[in-house]
Amino acid sequence: MKIENKILNPDKLKKIVQYEKKKGKRIVLCHGTFDLLHIGHIKHFKEAKKLGDILIVTLTSDKFVNKGPGRPHFNEGQRLEAISSLSAVDYVSLNNETTAVKIIKFLKPNIYCKGPDYTNQKLDTTGEIVNEKKATQSYGGKILFTKSEMYSSSKLVNSSRNIYSKEMLKNFSQIKNLYNFDQIKLLVKKIKKLNVLVIGETIIDEYIFCEALGKSGKEPLLTFKDLTGEKYLGGSAAIARHISEFCNKITLLSSIGEKKENFKQINNNLPRNVKFEFIKKKDSPTIVKKRFIDKISLNKVFGVYSLNDENLNKKQENELIKKIKKLSNIHDLIIVSDYGHGFITNKIAKIIAKNKKFLAVNAQINSANIGYRTIENYKKVNFIVINQKELRHELRDSQTKIEILMKILSKRQKITNLIVTRGVDGAILFNSKNNKFNYCDAFTKFAVDKVGAGDAMLSITALFLKLKASNELSLLAGSLAASQSSMTLANKTSVNKISLLKSIEHILK
Repeated sequence: MKIENKILNPDKLKKIVQYEKKKGKRIVLCHGTFDLLHIGHIKHFKEAKKLGDILIVTLTSDKFVNKGPGRPHFNEGQRLEAISSLSAVDYVSLNNETTAVKIIKFLKPNIYCKGPDYTNQKLDTTGEIVNEKKATQSYGGKILFTKSEMYSSSKLVNSSRNIYSKEMLKNFSQIKNLYNFDQIKLLVKKIKKLNVLVIGETIIDEYIFCEALGKSGKEPLLTFKDLTGEKYLGGSAAIARHISEFCNKITLLSSIGEKKENFKQINNNLPRNVKFEFIKKKDSPTIVKKRFIDKISLNKVFGVYSLNDENLNKKQENELIKKIKKLSNIHDLIIVSDYGHGFITNKIAKIIAKNKKFLAVNAQINSANIGYRTIENYKKVNFIVINQKELRHELRDSQTKIEILMKILSKRQKITNLIVTRGVDGAILFNSKNNKFNYCDAFTKFAVDKVGAGDAMLSITALFLKLKASNELSLLAGSLAASQSSMTLANKTSVNKISLLKSIEHILK
């Protein structure tokens, strides 16, 4: 079967494999990202080809590449073209899956070939090499490893020094001096033992996807046709989900509507290791923030919020205080996301701040509370996240340099660690104990949706800081978590631990 074009879809490739196998040919499959093609890849393919008669290379599609910010360096079309130009390679195909398991079972090569860096399966952060081995052996295939000299695309990309700022490269260097990757994995493993209490309003983020119809014929009104809708867990429930892959035991202390609206969706979408404790806020619905989205551009058109932002009544306030005092005693870390919708009153905020446990806070200013909300109640806090606009609003200062304002707020509130997020300019962490600033680039220059990114940063950074990880590593982990969050609408997906570790691993090569 003569094929002129080496780049084929999996269905066409399967027919070729079946045809060649009938002729007694041995099929070898290599799989990977193969970004920034180098001599190591070429030697790997040449050695793999000697194991059989026909060499197939499958590439991870762009959307599933998880090698840190700015990767892949070359898009899938460019990578396909580059690999197909190699004489050792007979066919190339794109794999639209996170792993090679499905493509292995689909093509059923005689040999699945990996590089020497996968010989020790314990060093594979994802653990997928074990699954790929099982998939190969399930139909009688073999997995073999080449012995060619190892090179790293990530190391080559990182050493080019054109994708990170000087401050970011300095951070990387400091992290490498303090940790090797095994030590970072051990740190993340220790996080599992933390019992975490999450306090704050549960929010349902409802996204209505629309098609713009145009201006109304009778009024100066832009009209839309609603097409579909999706609901995602937001607020403190999103925080609980973000840390669910990292911690074994989590308690979510939150509020829902008096009539328990959306309770089933909330309960069904919380991971099993999250215990849900709630107060049915009197005369209030479960908070729903409905946003209308242009389906083509994904731009938000307008929003409608269903909420009662009055404070809890005295009876429920006392009930919440009792719960906080009881639950605080059996948890190692408290994460508070105060959205200013009346669940956390001034009295409750002050009680939380007096707690002796490690406390992380995100006290947001939003369209419903701007001009009324302040973080003044949170003093002597271990860690606070605030964005640049919120910081300027809090100090009523639109001109002074951000670093100076961070010092002023940290001193006023006696905050140990303060992070200010700055959108595309990244984030700054100030530690008042050592009077030191750390900077981190924004790993996502073109976010799909910024909703929930701050909560993702708060969640993961808090875990690292609680275990006394360095400020550099804690800020990096939190920034990568925020990047993950911003690549999906609202909190559609939670922070993935393996993806976060893989990003750190490749960044630090």
